[in-house]
Amino acid sequence: MTANEIRKSFIDFFKDKEHTFVPSSPVIPSDDPTLLFTNAGMNQFKDIFLNKGSRSYTRAVNSQKCIRVSGKHNDLEEVGHDTYHHTFFEMLGNWSFGDYYKKEAIRWAWELLTINWKLPKDKLYATVFRDDNEAAQLWQEVTDIAPEHIMRFDEKDNFWEMGDTGPCGPCSEIHIDLGPGRCDHQELEHNCAVNGECGRYIELWNLVFIQFNRDEKGKLHSLPAKHVDTGAGFERFVAVLQNKRSNYATDIFTPLLDKISQVVGIDYAGSKEQSAYHVIADHIRMLTFSIADGGFPSNEGRGYVMRRILRRAARYGRKLNMHEPFIYELVDTVVNSLGSTFPEIKERAAHVKNVIRAEEEHFNRTLDRGLEIFAKIKQNLSAEKKIVIPGIEVFRLYDTYGFPADLTRILAEESGLKIDSEGFEREMQAQQERARKAAKFGNGQIAPDQWIVLLDDQPTDFVGYAEDAIETHLVKYAIHKDKLHIVLKETPFYAESGGQIGDHGRIIIDDFELRVLDTRKDGEHIIHICDLPSGFSIKSDRALAEIETGDRRQTEKNHTATHLLHAALRKILGEHVQQAGSLVEPERLRFDFTHHEKVSKEQIRKIEELVNEKIQEGVILEIAQDSFENAKKRGAMALFGEKYSDVVRTVQVDEFSLELCGGTHVQNTGEIGLFIITSESSIASGIRRIEAITGITAIRYFQNIRDDMQKISELLNARENEILAKTIDLIEKKRYSEKELEKLTSKIVSKGLDAILAKTEKINDINVLIHDAGQDNVDQLKELGDRIREKAKKTVALLGTKSRGKVNFVCVVTDDLIKTKNLNAGELVRQVARIADGSGGGRSHMATAGGKNDNKFAEAMQKIKQLVAQ
Repeated sequence: MTANEIRKSFIDFFKDKEHTFVPSSPVIPSDDPTLLFTNAGMNQFKDIFLNKGSRSYTRAVNSQKCIRVSGKHNDLEEVGHDTYHHTFFEMLGNWSFGDYYKKEAIRWAWELLTINWKLPKDKLYATVFRDDNEAAQLWQEVTDIAPEHIMRFDEKDNFWEMGDTGPCGPCSEIHIDLGPGRCDHQELEHNCAVNGECGRYIELWNLVFIQFNRDEKGKLHSLPAKHVDTGAGFERFVAVLQNKRSNYATDIFTPLLDKISQVVGIDYAGSKEQSAYHVIADHIRMLTFSIADGGFPSNEGRGYVMRRILRRAARYGRKLNMHEPFIYELVDTVVNSLGSTFPEIKERAAHVKNVIRAEEEHFNRTLDRGLEIFAKIKQNLSAEKKIVIPGIEVFRLYDTYGFPADLTRILAEESGLKIDSEGFEREMQAQQERARKAAKFGNGQIAPDQWIVLLDDQPTDFVGYAEDAIETHLVKYAIHKDKLHIVLKETPFYAESGGQIGDHGRIIIDDFELRVLDTRKDGEHIIHICDLPSGFSIKSDRALAEIETGDRRQTEKNHTATHLLHAALRKILGEHVQQAGSLVEPERLRFDFTHHEKVSKEQIRKIEELVNEKIQEGVILEIAQDSFENAKKRGAMALFGEKYSDVVRTVQVDEFSLELCGGTHVQNTGEIGLFIITSESSIASGIRRIEAITGITAIRYFQNIRDDMQKISELLNARENEILAKTIDLIEKKRYSEKELEKLTSKIVSKGLDAILAKTEKINDINVLIHDAGQDNVDQLKELGDRIREKAKKTVALLGTKSRGKVNFVCVVTDDLIKTKNLNAGELVRQVARIADGSGGGRSHMATAGGKNDNKFAEAMQKIKQLVAQ
C-alpha cells in the first residue's frame, strides 16, 4: 500500500465503526496558550477531557498534523540521524467521548493491525499499566495475542497525564519486533526488549484510557464519563507496512529526497551525507505546515523555534555545497505529496516559499557572522592557552546563530580544539526544562474547587448579536487574583476571539454594580472578569448584564472595516494576500497580512478609496449560518490558524467580501462613516501590518491635522497651499547651513590636529593617543577620529567627552595595526566603557561607547594604555 492508501484505510476502518471523520486542526493552536505547536491528536479535543466542551458526535477519527521539537521521544539533534524521529509527523487516532471503552479500543486495534493490515501476530506486543488488570484481561479475551506478549510497566511508560492535575489514565501500547538486525546498540551488556530504547522494538500505537481526574493533592478520582484517546505514528506505520528499515525509505519521503538530489546536483543514494538529506526533508515538511497554518519565523516563541529549524536545515545544506537559498524550492514537492490531504498548504504555497526564501537569505548573512564569532572564540582560547571551547559558548553558537553542536565540533577539530560537551548538554537541558514548563498543559487559571456553583453548569448562551442588555442568571463565580470571575446563563458580552477584544460594561447582582473589565472564553463558558467590591456576597442568582454600547458600536465599525480592508488588499495587491493576525478594538484596527514588499503610497491611496467606496454604498451585511464545506465552496475566506466547527457563521458584503467570522459587525457599511490608514510597516519576513481608524476616531484625526496645519500656516506666515513649498525651502537652507558648519568644524579640527597628535605616547611600538575633547559631541569626535586615521600611522586613539554626568568615547585604530596586530576598536572601546559603567562597540577601525559614571572618566581613558600593552 502507498502512504495515502494506508492513511485512507485507517480512517475508513473507523468510519465503518461509526466514527465521525474530523479534519486535522492547524499546527498553530489558536485557542491554547499552553502550546507552541499542536503536538498530539487529542489537542483539539482537550476541552472535552477538561469537561469544558462537547461535540455533536461521541466517536471520532482523524489524521492530525503534529509538530514536536523537544521532549522525551524527540530530541531535535536526533532528527535526521536516526530512522524514525521527526519534527513534523501525522498522528492517526480514534476517540471515544464517553461512548465505548477499553474492550472495543483493544479489539479494533488488533483487528486493523492483524486482519486488515496482516501484521504478524507473533511479532506484536501489548503493554499495560502495572495495576490495569482490566486491560490485561481484555487483551487475552478479545484478541489472540500470545499471553507472554502482554507486559506490564509502571507510570513512566503506561500512565498518561494531561498535566500535574486533571484528566489522566492508564494506557496500553502496541509494539512490534522488527528483528535483531534492527537493534542500534551493539554493546555487550545491551538486551533488546520492549521499552528497551533500541530500534528493534518500536511503539506503533498508544491506546489511552482516560478514567481518572488527579486533584491538587495528587489523589485520583474516577471520572463520571470515561474516554478513549489513541495515537499512532503514521510514518512508522508506513515504514512497517512497506517493509522499510527507515521512515525516509518510504514513499512519504522518497519524492523529497529525489527533489533534493536534483536541486543540489548530488545523488542521494551515493552520498556520504545522507543525514543531511534527511534533516532537510524532515524540516521542509515542518516549515511548510507551520507557515501555511499562520506561523512565521521570528525571535520569540514558536517563531523562534521555526527560525532554528530553518537554520538547521540551511546549515546541513552547506554539507551538500549549497551556499545559496534552495530550501524554498522543495515546497512544491511537499504540496504535491500532501496537498490533497491538507489543501491549506496548496492554497498558501506561494506565501510559504516567499517566507522561507527570505529567511534563507537572511541566514546566509547570519551564518557568516557566526563564523566570525567562532574565530573570536578561537582567538581568545589561543591567548589564554586553552584548547576546550566552554559549553556555554557552544550553546550560544547553537542558540543564537543556528550552529548545530556537531558543526562547532567539526570546526573545533579542524583547529585542534575540543568542545565542552557536558557543559553544552547542561545548557540544552536547562533550555528544554524552561520550554517544558512553558508548554505544560494547564487546567485553566481557576481550579474547579475554586468555583462557587449556583445553577447546573451549562454552556454560556451568547445573545450579544441582538442584545446589548439582558436580565439573566448567575451560574457560578470565583474570586481569583483579587478579581471576581462570573459565568452567566446568557450574556450580551462578547468574549475576546478572532482578534476582537472582549466587551466591557457592568453586571448588577443584588445591590452590587460590578464593573466588567474584560470578557474571555474558557471552553464553552464566557467568563466576565470584574472588579471585586468590598463585602461582596450573593443573595440571589438574578443578574442584569449590560455592555458599554459606545465601545461596542465603534468596535463593530472597526471589525467590519477589517473585512473590507482584507478584500481590498487582495484586489489591489493580489490574491496571495492572506490574513496573518488582527486586533479589533474601539480606538483602532490592526491587520497583519502576507505580502513581500512595502505597500506603496499609491497602493495605500487605492486601498483607502476602495474601502470608502463600499462604505458610501451603504451595503447591508448578510450574516448567516452555513456548513463549513458549503461556505468554503462559496468562496468564504477561512483565516490562518483558526479552528472551525461543522457549522460556521458567514459575514458577507455583497460580492466584495465573504469571510467566516464569529465577531460582531455593523448592519450596514454606511455606519462605518470613514476609513483611514494611519500606518503600514513590516513586522516579520513576508508579513506586513496596516493600522487604521474609522468613524468618529477618523473624524477627530482629520480635525487634529486641520488644527496643526493652521498653526503651521501661522508659524510660516504662509497660506495652506504654500506650506509644502516653504517647508522644502527651510529644509534646504538648513542642510546648506549644516554643510557650512561641517566645513568650518573640519577646518578647526585640522588646525588643532598637530597639537593633539603631539600628545601621542609609544607603547610596544604602537602610538597611543588619549584626548579629552571637552564638550564636543560624538559626531565631532568621529570627525576628529577620521582625521587622525588619515594622518597617523601605527596609532590607537581614544577620544572622550564628559557632560552632565555622562561620558562618551570614540576609539580609532589605523589600518596597519588592524592587519599586523589584529587590534579591534570595538573590543577596545567596550572594555574602556565598562570602567565607567557603560557599553558600546563598533567596527575594527572605529567604534563608540557611552558610560553613566563620569567619576570614572579619567580612569577609563587611561585603560587604553593597559589594553594596548597587553
